[in-house]
Amino acid sequence: MRIAFVINDYDREEPSFTTTRLALQALQMGHEVYYIAVADFSYTASEQMGAHAKKAPAKKFRSLKVFMDAVFKAEKKLIESKDLDVLMLRNDPSIDLEERPWAQYAGIVFGQLAKKNGVLVLNNPDILGRAANKMYFQYFPESVRPETIITRNIGEIKAFYTAHKKNIILKPLQGSGGKNVFLVNERNQNFNQIVDAIGRDGYIVAQEYLPKASKGDIRLFLLNGKPIEIDGKIAAIHRSQASGDIRSNLHQGGSVSVPKITRAVSDIVDAVSYKLIKDGMFLVGLDIVGDKLMEVNVFSPGGMGHACRLNDVNYFEEVIKAIEQELE
Repeated sequence: MRIAFVINDYDREEPSFTTTRLALQALQMGHEVYYIAVADFSYTASEQMGAHAKKAPAKKFRSLKVFMDAVFKAEKKLIESKDLDVLMLRNDPSIDLEERPWAQYAGIVFGQLAKKNGVLVLNNPDILGRAANKMYFQYFPESVRPETIITRNIGEIKAFYTAHKKNIILKPLQGSGGKNVFLVNERNQNFNQIVDAIGRDGYIVAQEYLPKASKGDIRLFLLNGKPIEIDGKIAAIHRSQASGDIRSNLHQGGSVSVPKITRAVSDIVDAVSYKLIKDGMFLVGLDIVGDKLMEVNVFSPGGMGHACRLNDVNYFEEVIKAIEQELE
């Protein structure tokens, strides 16, 4: 199998990232592995998706860092769709929203071309185009979603704030990683400033606050709509906030532990599975608080390495095996 992993840029990658681990796992299983940064795509004279890609050396590596260093030092080489079997879109469009808006949809656009050329593209680029903002989340069953409005009208937001006992979450429609996510309650004296700050970047998501969020959330990984499971151990992590922070994102200082997969969590999976499969969302991360779904991460869900460590199993091998099966 010839597989390429699309990333935002080389200087943003880290050895611990889920993408790095997936790429090394594919190489260890005998596959041909490439990296493509979103700035390195091209439309070739043969009407194919082209990319100036870096190829991973076909050898053993003693660590993730040594592997990543070897790949990133490789010379770029122009390849086309015909040189690939699989294109895995692991770039996060929201990262490029401010500084490189031209790069935001590059992975999706060239992924669509690769799909047209006959390459297996994961996740489905046609649906990823709709999922580039949090509106996609609102198309999942109402029963599993917190009550939400999306607007730029401060009057609507204030009415929602009052209706929810002056305790809500505000965040941008586009974005990830916990950036510009605020808990707004009566202790805040700067309501208007928060709304203005988020509104400068576009639409604002106002969402009911879930008290159970104070105890963190669960990041649950799904493959083709089902939890990844090995020997009864499910690929999931419980993320707890750092002191004084409402966000459970690990790069914001959160910590991880083994979660309890309750019936409520299983019910959420059952509720969203059909749409994820129908949309071609091969690998996703669900963020769950209590009996509510907070996010559906369809671009580059991270944290799977923590799940492997906590459960002492290799979920990355299961993902690569599933890709092999998709090709068959």
